[in-house]
Amino acid sequence: MIDGTTLLRSQHSLFDAEPIGLDEYQQFTARTDRNARAGAEGIGFVLLGLFGEVGGLLSALKKKQRDRDAFVAYHDEVLEELGDTLWYFANAALRAEISLSAIAQRLPASLDNWDYAGRSGATTFADLQQAGRDFEGPIATDSVELRLLSLAGRVGRLLEDWSTGRIGNNRDVLSADLVEIFRALLVAADGAEVSLEEAARRNVEKAFGRWPDRPDWGNLFDANYPMEEQLPRRATFVFTERQVDGRDYVVQQLNGVNIGSHLTDNRLEPDDYRFHDVFHLAFAAVLGWSPTLRSLLKLKRKSNPEVDENEDGARASIIEEGISTWIFNHGVRNKDFRNADSLDYGLLKAVRELVRGYEVENRPLWQWERAILEGFRIFRELRQHRGGAVTIDLNERTITFEPLK
Repeated sequence: MIDGTTLLRSQHSLFDAEPIGLDEYQQFTARTDRNARAGAEGIGFVLLGLFGEVGGLLSALKKKQRDRDAFVAYHDEVLEELGDTLWYFANAALRAEISLSAIAQRLPASLDNWDYAGRSGATTFADLQQAGRDFEGPIATDSVELRLLSLAGRVGRLLEDWSTGRIGNNRDVLSADLVEIFRALLVAADGAEVSLEEAARRNVEKAFGRWPDRPDWGNLFDANYPMEEQLPRRATFVFTERQVDGRDYVVQQLNGVNIGSHLTDNRLEPDDYRFHDVFHLAFAAVLGWSPTLRSLLKLKRKSNPEVDENEDGARASIIEEGISTWIFNHGVRNKDFRNADSLDYGLLKAVRELVRGYEVENRPLWQWERAILEGFRIFRELRQHRGGAVTIDLNERTITFEPLK
């Protein structure tokens, strides 16, 4: 039974040099668990996740074997999939009230001819693998393939035992299955030259990037620049829809002055894309970032030529426009996210990749999620009212709407 130990370390201290404890990590999964079913009732859902993540490891290996050096993301993808596998495994055991340290204690008896000497008292992920080892992986060999297939087979057996009712209230069967899975997971990680500690640590970082204990907005990027180079901390932009010669377009104004060009949908089939500047406002309000808005308002940070050219330059603005168009099209296919309170991780991860190398890459995914959802919330208001006043507040990180009188 798990003794009720709580994760005493704070969110930020989980990123320090001290190894992450097995039971500590297991309790961490409860902090980031979004499963609607509590306790053992939610194990089935967790097991589906576990099977899916092991499948993700196999998929990454397949792509590496097929594409070889062309698959440059292999290292990061394996560590991410392995971290997710650890999360689902630890969470399943937690729901079954079996601690990871207890499972680790049972590993030596089933690790035939495998060097586990001196590690039967493992309490951290680092304890499970050879101390001081220089992990060179992940590698993609036939041996790794066999070990991953063995891991998938062990997970498949657990799913079968669960679905057929063989486990039921028999914790011994469930415990035995979990031990075999952990054994196979450890053997696979060792064979692939991958650190479980690193995988767990990256998983913690990923989870807190979506669901932080204490949201940290971070400083505004232009906080230390002259006021004339700062985005306005509070400003109201007025969107007005007009029609000339049968063509609808939108005019955006700040303090009665036109901002940018008249916008149309630039598409044969109308979709109200002419209101899309609201996403630039949402990025500015929530992230404190919008090269496009800086350009429109002539607020580029020219006191620092390097920042002016790279962070506020044409390429950064094109990337932001690309993100705006891409998420707009994604939203159109999903009813403008009107019923969504969260976004698909794959979408957020893709956005993060698009801004890699720029100052905004360090903004956590929860901020991107907030910016995109808030942008769509205001877009829906503009669409309904065919215009309106949009106020951004960078100090409060908010964006609000009022219809025009």
